[in-house]
This record gives sequence, structure tokens and C-alpha cells, in this order.
Amino acid sequence: MQEGTRLTRSIGLIPSSVMIGIFFMVPFVLILLTSVSVPTADGDYQLGFSLEHFDRFASWFYIERALFSAGLCALIALLSLLIAFPFTYMLTQFGPRSQTVWLIYILAQLSLSEVLIAFSWQILLSRTGGIANILVWLGLAEKSFSMAPSAGAVLAALVYLAVPFSVLLLYPALSRLDRSLTEAARTLGASPLRTFFTVVVPVTRPAIISGGVTIFVLTLGAIIVPQVLGKPEHWTLSVLITDQAIFNFNMPFASALAVVLLVISASVIYGVTKFFGGKS
Repeated sequence: MQEGTRLTRSIGLIPSSVMIGIFFMVPFVLILLTSVSVPTADGDYQLGFSLEHFDRFASWFYIERALFSAGLCALIALLSLLIAFPFTYMLTQFGPRSQTVWLIYILAQLSLSEVLIAFSWQILLSRTGGIANILVWLGLAEKSFSMAPSAGAVLAALVYLAVPFSVLLLYPALSRLDRSLTEAARTLGASPLRTFFTVVVPVTRPAIISGGVTIFVLTLGAIIVPQVLGKPEHWTLSVLITDQAIFNFNMPFASALAVVLLVISASVIYGVTKFFGGKS
């Protein structure tokens, strides 16, 4: 009976395995082969083995872009969780109908594309029709000014993009939280704030960690927001990959940068799993 069940489960894994092989492994292998391809005399490339494109990445400019991208995405993950966690916890205290309304609203925000968010924030932070005019009207500024392009504009827009995802990632764990734990803490004299930090946060720690990693990986691939709202010094590694592939037609170097980006993502996932995954 058990052998038949195992066989059924194995057969059930075949469709998903084929899909993963087609839509992930095949493109990854092609990118990897292109990243080590050999340049030809006519400016094209052919299959071979050369680390020339990775040697080019070894310059400080690209290393600094990689470090900036990782630091920016880590900060976005932290800020989005700091915003989303208290909000999601309060959301789970509402009734089922109110929770449904709020979740529909959050899902509606997810329908906004990165392009729409980038240009909306560009208008919001512009000199002619943005927040600066409100500051002038309130007497907090003498004249209108533009807040973009800047690193702060990139950060604000990407946090706005990440918060709805953070809420949906945290909601299952917080909605299943055993209320008897918080009630026991309150009975023992803990304030609501202390209960939140000593009971709710530790219990939902795995969801917080997995949500942070997911947001990090998600924003690491953002392209439009850094381009529209940032200066060239605020561009992430994903923007440079797009620039090399589409505008410079340098697919081998773009592939090498893509491999580096994948290594960064995998390293973060491995590090978090190694140091936090096995701890309760």
C-alpha cells in the first residue's frame, strides 16, 4: 500500500518537475553557457569557456553596484516588514468581513505594475505637481522643489511596492496565531506593547524571516523604479543587466551579471537558512 502511495506521489511530481525544467533550468543553463562564451573577431560570441566577462565584473564599479543593490534590497525588506507587521497584526484583530475588505484592497494594489508605480511616484515627487507644493502651501518650504531623481525616491517607491507583498506573506502566520498565548501574557500583567514584542514577534519569527528573504529577492530584480526615480549612481545590478543586454547588445556580459545576481540571491537564502532556519 505504501509503495503504491509513493508511486502515485512520484507520478504527481512529474508535471511540476517538467515545468521547472522548462521554465527555470533550461533558461538558467543557457545564461550560464552564454556567460562563459568566447568572443569572436566580428564582435559576436560562440560557445566555449572564457572567464573574460566575470573578470570585467571584478572591477570596483560593478562590485560597488552589487553591494549597493544588496544593501538597498535589505533595507527595503527591513522597512517593509516594520510597516507591514504591525498593520497585519492589527488587521487580524478585525472581524472576518473587515479583514476581507482590507485584503481585497491590498490585492488590488498588487495589480499595479512596477511601471505604473514608478511614474506615479515620479509625479508625486516632482516639482510641479508633487508633495513639495503641499509643503509650500503649509509654509514648511519657501518654494517648490523636485525630490526625484534621488536614492530616497527609489527607496520610497520600492518600499511602497513591497509592503502589500509583506502583508500577504505575514497574514497566514498572524491569522493562525494562538490567541491564548497573548491572553496569558496579558493575564500575567504584560502590557499590549510588551505582549507584542515578547509573544507575537517570537512566535511568528519564521514568517518574518521568510518574508524578509522573499522581499529581498523580489526587489533585487526591480528595474523600472531605479531607472525612473534614481540617478545612474542609484542604479541596481538589474538595471545594468538590462542596459548591457538591450542597449549595448552584450549578451555574454549581461549573462555574467545575471549569474552574479543569482549567486547573491542564493547566498542570502542560504545564509538566512543556515543561521536562522534551524533556530526556534
